[in-house]
Amino acid sequence: MRPLVNTAQSEAWNGYEGRHWSDHHDRWNAVNGGFDAHLLAAAAIRPEDRVLDIGCGTGQTTRLAARAAHRGAVLGLDLSEPMLARARELAAEEGPAGIDFRCGDAQVHPLPAAAFDVAVSRFGVMFFQDPAAAFANVGSALRPGGRIAFTCMADPSRTDWVRVVGVLGALVPPTATAGASGTATEASGTATAGASGTATEACGDVPDPGMFSLADPGRIRRVLTSAGFEAVSVVPCEADGLWGRDAEDAAAFVLDSGPARHFLAPLGPDSAERARAEVVRSLREFERARGVLLRTAAWLVTATRP
Repeated sequence: MRPLVNTAQSEAWNGYEGRHWSDHHDRWNAVNGGFDAHLLAAAAIRPEDRVLDIGCGTGQTTRLAARAAHRGAVLGLDLSEPMLARARELAAEEGPAGIDFRCGDAQVHPLPAAAFDVAVSRFGVMFFQDPAAAFANVGSALRPGGRIAFTCMADPSRTDWVRVVGVLGALVPPTATAGASGTATEASGTATAGASGTATEACGDVPDPGMFSLADPGRIRRVLTSAGFEAVSVVPCEADGLWGRDAEDAAAFVLDSGPARHFLAPLGPDSAERARAEVVRSLREFERARGVLLRTAAWLVTATRP
């Protein structure tokens, strides 16, 4: 039995949410793919590098890392069996070679000591029950001088989709939002940090895992330093995500994700339709020729293992 401490995250990502991300991997990559070039540039992966992709999901960043480390090897690690099944399928179809995927909790997974040159993650590090322990475990898997590069969510008030889904706050009972706050399902992009809490609360020293648990750059530096990293750099990074063809399509996608389904479950048909209409209305201002574009504000973080 593999070690596991982040049980709530495992349940979410091996349930509906993981299946939703697996089934709609192309759409989620359209939402988050704008950060890929920034992440890879920061990671500075070399052809011979051995790379660890933390919270690899359906493996887009794993495949990109493997193309950069074309004479090396890449391991994608994630809690979600549904997403890993899709990652393996896509890697077999698209390549490149040198990729392995494993199901595990990065906080406690028995990673080989000093086995990697680089660790990367695109929005996969915000959900650890004990972030310092998780980053220490990742650090032990890096060789001396090895580096980590990741993106994590910044202040939610700077992110368009938080404002969009914030309209649900007036329609959803407080008990519903409390039931989903801080869970892995917030990563779907329908977190209601903007509706069920303030940006200040989301950016504080949050002890629980959640989409905005590392939104405070000071906390990122403290966590990584306590985990044994040095030369910690935290810089702002923003990108537009493509959420749908138009407002109706984007709203259907958002409202079909795990958190939205959870929030809307207590509502009757009339209230649910009113919520859908409000989300569509909020998305109208973001319609462009390419589709619905929402800007996400993140931190691009790098650090080195001494």
